[in-house]
Amino acid sequence: MKGLINNTDCLGYSVFTGKLEDISLTDKKLVNTINQYSYCMAEMDPDFKLSLLESDILLPDGVGIVLASKILNGKVINKIAGADLHHFLLNKLNRTGGSCFYLGSSEETLRKIEARISKEYPNISFGSFSPPYKTVFSETENKEMLTAVNSFKPDVLFVGMTAPKQEKWAHSNKTSLDTKIICSIGAVFDFYAGTVERPDKFWIGLGLEWFGRLLNEPKRMWRRYLYFGPVFGYYILKGKFRKFTGQRL
Repeated sequence: MKGLINNTDCLGYSVFTGKLEDISLTDKKLVNTINQYSYCMAEMDPDFKLSLLESDILLPDGVGIVLASKILNGKVINKIAGADLHHFLLNKLNRTGGSCFYLGSSEETLRKIEARISKEYPNISFGSFSPPYKTVFSETENKEMLTAVNSFKPDVLFVGMTAPKQEKWAHSNKTSLDTKIICSIGAVFDFYAGTVERPDKFWIGLGLEWFGRLLNEPKRMWRRYLYFGPVFGYYILKGKFRKFTGQRL
């Protein structure tokens, strides 16, 4: 995470501890988020781990990461969700008359996003592209995606293709993308479009957004939180033990 001073080491990742206002749109940055689930997934997927490690900004998007920082480093950090980043950047682009591009999701979801953007942020130029729903893109498909983005030249590119595909794609194509900020924000596409309900502010305020998501989508989310929650707890204990004994993480 070159050039950033507002970060802290958390389980081997340099996690951003600054404020969103510190993020400028003057140079290219790859922005990703990390939570307990993505951490566990990255431990089993070297390409995903590299994508997160080589983020220019890695946001602590989860109470698990916040807790790990406090336990391992004694450092209190604030959770910054992908939805928070999305809201911040849209406000900033609207003030400056900037542009954004949404890459991912379905045509229907993208149309709903465009309709809401035009109403809430009338000064923003909007572009989008819906790639095929598949695990691996062909060379032709990847070229189509790059062409769609680069012909628009957005100030901000939002990538929403679910983790870890979106992070690995953004990392692999960073140098080929003609944009300033690249953000992998996954579920935010559906939250903003209204196709999936984000947990109520009540849960978010209590630091229990994960519980709200579990209640809303139990079949899809149970493994993420009820299985990988304890797994992440194991990694925290392992990290604490290594720090105590002076071993390298």
